[in-house]
Amino acid sequence: QVQLVESGGGLVQPGGSLRLSCAASGFAFSSSPMSWYRQAPGKERELVARISSAGGIKKYADSVKGRSTISRDNAKNTVYLQMNSLKPEDTAVYYCNARTVVGFKEYEHWGQGTQVTVSS
Repeated sequence: QVQLVESGGGLVQPGGSLRLSCAASGFAFSSSPMSWYRQAPGKERELVARISSAGGIKKYADSVKGRSTISRDNAKNTVYLQMNSLKPEDTAVYYCNARTVVGFKEYEHWGQGTQVTVSS
């Protein structure tokens, strides 16, 4: 069974940094693009960053571009999100996302999420 487990969230002051981790299992991680999403209270879930299977292509939401870096270690089946210069607007639950394909069907998988709170 596909499992995604996020960690690394916490309470940080504005301007601080965090590195989020997502440990994956149960699928061909090295062949799968991975993404980070976030959802703040009362708001829709939004895409933060995504990375191609080999890590060569990375895309970011405008709101985090220049402050965040997505990376992956396929040997460890782990994807990371380094977040710097954090702002209160970054406060949200951050989710790891994976998409897998079996035949003609596509499946979407989510972790439980990790809370990031940016406050002084």
